Amino acid sequence: MQNIQDLFDALQATKKEQKEVKREYHDALTNSNGYEEVNEELKKLREKKKKIEAMTQSRMGERYILLENLKKKIDELDQSITDIAMTTLMEGKSIEIKDQYDNLYEPTYKIIFKKSS
Repeated sequence: MQNIQDLFDALQATKKEQKEVKREYHDALTNSNGYEEVNEELKKLREKKKKIEAMTQSRMGERYILLENLKKKIDELDQSITDIAMTTLMEGKSIEIKDQYDNLYEPTYKIIFKKSS
């Protein structure tokens, strides 16, 4: 098994190299023909899209508010499921979830590291 610190150091070095290549790519795009014009057109289209979305949201009224509330509820339920699953796993128990079609769902894990203060 590899040392976690060595892997982390390799990850940091790879991210640094990626950042440098991205900067080169951005410079190359900026210097290419037509990129700035297309970028400006894209900004205008995004603004137009936002206006259309705002108008549609306004027309939908209560139904759109319901949609936003449903999104929040889904996020809260997802978080609750995650919390219960972690607690259950930490107790050494297995987890089994099925949908209405008897499809079995299994948990997947992702650990990320955040810089501590």
